[in-house]
Amino acid sequence: MADTAQPEYWLRGPVANIPALLQPCAHALLQARHEIRQALLNFPEEKIWSAPAGVASVAFHLQHLSGVLDRLFTYARGELLSEEQLAYLSAEGKQNDQVNLALLIQYFAAQVDHALTQLKNTSEAALTDERVVGRKQIPSTVIGLLFHAAEHTMRHTGQLLVTIAVLKQ
Repeated sequence: MADTAQPEYWLRGPVANIPALLQPCAHALLQARHEIRQALLNFPEEKIWSAPAGVASVAFHLQHLSGVLDRLFTYARGELLSEEQLAYLSAEGKQNDQVNLALLIQYFAAQVDHALTQLKNTSEAALTDERVVGRKQIPSTVIGLLFHAAEHTMRHTGQLLVTIAVLKQ
């Protein structure tokens, strides 16, 4: 699904205004957004909730990608999840006929944009600041949360691309 006109984002140089230590995170998020958009061109709308061989659906992956970015970046800011975020988490993967592919792609792209803005506003000096995750207040750091968000995004992007390929057959 690679765009042969340009190299992957990590080979395009620094992303403007992103601190040097956060460039890999920005590159991963931009690459995921690009690959997902490319892979979903002409994808049949009626298959977004299909789960071939019991794997997660396209809709679930897109919902989860957006939700995880939102939640992990919230924790990185040192904030707790809102009721709206908890409701979104609860709805992830539950078939909803009000959800369509364009909306899911748009929402994920917007979450990437929000994440990039937060990366731009994150001081390298704050990267080792302690943060907590979830109701159990599990310890982490700003950099740990941001990099986990990037690697989790790429992990689900890979799974999503396989699901798309199977469903397009």
